[in-house]
Amino acid sequence: MNIDNLARIDLNLLVILKVLLEEQSVTRAASRLHISQSALSKSLNRLRETLDDPLFQRTAHGLKPTAHALILGQKLPNILQDLYQLTQPPTFNPASSNRQFSFAMVESAYETLIPYFIGPMLTTAPNVKLDSYVWTEKSMQDLQQGQIDFGISGRDLHPLSDFQVDRLPEGIAYQTLFTDQQVCLVREDHPLMAALTSEQWKLPLYLDMAHVQVRCEGSDWWALDYFLADLGHRRRISTTVPDFYGAASVCAHSDLIFTLPSSFARHACQLYPLKLLPLPFEFMPMAYVLLWHQRNDEDQGHKWIRETICQSVAKLFTPAEML
Repeated sequence: MNIDNLARIDLNLLVILKVLLEEQSVTRAASRLHISQSALSKSLNRLRETLDDPLFQRTAHGLKPTAHALILGQKLPNILQDLYQLTQPPTFNPASSNRQFSFAMVESAYETLIPYFIGPMLTTAPNVKLDSYVWTEKSMQDLQQGQIDFGISGRDLHPLSDFQVDRLPEGIAYQTLFTDQQVCLVREDHPLMAALTSEQWKLPLYLDMAHVQVRCEGSDWWALDYFLADLGHRRRISTTVPDFYGAASVCAHSDLIFTLPSSFARHACQLYPLKLLPLPFEFMPMAYVLLWHQRNDEDQGHKWIRETICQSVAKLFTPAEML
């Protein structure tokens, strides 16, 4: 290592490079960094001189990274995390800490989990700032790049699902919080309710009905759909919506059936005139998992957050419900 050369590098430029790689737009990067576009352009020129590479080419669709910039982009999250760790004390004191942590959570986790761990966290760590975002198809990449600290997502236990627990990207660690079962919702006066008394609530009737489906992480298929496909069946999905509340509302005002995790179904029944029905066939459970990047394994603040979440959730569910 040449210390003299390293001493001439402004480490703030590495942060700017990381944001530019993520945004691939001077305008968006400047806005995110709270600096002017002119100042960002000057920093980009300094980066080019320091690294002896153009780094980006301007195109009609924004900035296109060079091959060298892409290689640097793979290394920057770990480098910046290591630098950040150097600025942190060796211990984490929740009562005096003013650190900031960010979460991305699937919609159903907000009502199922977040009320039970946000309170204990802020009671113990009143000056800690907690930012939460909706989990999307980009959230796993955000975890890898260090844009968010934690994720809480539902992962399938079906071996053919793209969202299986064991198929997480490299570097992503997880802890199972609890497992859940799929159930069905219908409106209170749904014609189907008469079928329950005559014991007709079976797979053929379920498949014959029209369904409303929530699009999760950009996919219209859930583990349930893969399971049915293995059996040679397919649900008649009439409507696909982007969120659970929307699907519950559609279900409450139509004859569509909504299949979803039981934890959110119980909450939906408190908001809408809905009835909860068991799934009319055997199907494996799903898992709600806490996700983080392995680079933060030994970060004391991260460890405290993880432990607080896991302890809070454990109080809500019996050991038999845990994976």
